[in-house]
Amino acid sequence: MTLKVGQCQIHLVDSGEGTPTLFLHGNPDSSEIWNGIIPSLSPHLRCVAPDLPGYGRSTAPEDFDCSLEGMARFVDQLVTTLGISEPLNLVVHDVGGPFGLAWAVRYPEKLRSVVIMNTVFASDFRWHLFGRLWRTPVIGELVQALTNRTGFTRELKRASRKLSIEQIHRTYELITPAMKRMVLRWYRAMDPQHFQGWEQELQQLLAHKPSLVLWGEHDPYIDRRFAERFGATAVEYFPESGHWLPAEEPALVSARLLRFFAEQAGQSAQAAQPTAAVA
Repeated sequence: MTLKVGQCQIHLVDSGEGTPTLFLHGNPDSSEIWNGIIPSLSPHLRCVAPDLPGYGRSTAPEDFDCSLEGMARFVDQLVTTLGISEPLNLVVHDVGGPFGLAWAVRYPEKLRSVVIMNTVFASDFRWHLFGRLWRTPVIGELVQALTNRTGFTRELKRASRKLSIEQIHRTYELITPAMKRMVLRWYRAMDPQHFQGWEQELQQLLAHKPSLVLWGEHDPYIDRRFAERFGATAVEYFPESGHWLPAEEPALVSARLLRFFAEQAGQSAQAAQPTAAVA
C-alpha cells in the first residue's frame, strides 16, 4: 500500500494485528529486507515496514530534511498517519537506526521497546569508505553513476557471507536515480558530530526501556564495539553473519524477536495484575 506522509509518498507493508511494531530498513535496502521476518511475526503483532523516503518505491521531495530532527519528525508523522496511538515496538537496521532512534529520543512516551541491528548513533564514528566518498561533492555523484550490477554484487558479497545472488539482484533492481540522490543527501547530512547530545539521551532512554541489540559480527562498515554503545539491556552477536543480519538470518532473527516481544508482553501483564492486600 501507499500512504502520503507529509510531502512523501510512502510504500509500506502493514500486516497482522496486535502490538504495533515498526521496522525501519537501511541503505541500499527497502522494506523487502524484512520479507523473511514479518510472516513469522504478523500472526502475533501488527508489523509495519515502510520504504524510507526516497528508497525503494517511496518518493521524497528534493528538500526532504535529512537532519536528526527531520527524520524524527518524519517517523512521527508516519506513526500518526497510520493511526497508531499506543506505544510501539521499534526494530531498526543501518540507516533506519538514525531515523528510528532519533524518533525514540524525541517521542519516548510512544516507544514500548527497541531492537537495534548493525547501525550507528555515536559522535565518534568514522564513516566507512563508501560513506566518505558519498559525502564528498562530485566524487559521490561519480561513484553513484559508476555503480553497476557487477560492482554492487561484489560489494554486498564482501560484506555478507549469506546473502544470495537473488537477494542482491532484487535489491539492485529497486535502486533508482532518485534513490541514489537521496543516499547522497542523507550521508552528507549525517556528520557523526551531530549525534552529540542525542547519543547520551538515547542511552538514558534505553536505561528505562526494554532494548536488545542483535549484531552480525562480520560487518566491514561498523565495528562491533559500537554494538555495546547504545546502553541496551542485552547485546547478542551472530558470528557467522555480516552487515545484513535481517536478510542473512531471518529464521534466527524472527525467533529472537518473538521471544523478546513475548517477554515484554509477559512482564507488562504481570505488572498490570493487582497486588494482593496484606492483612
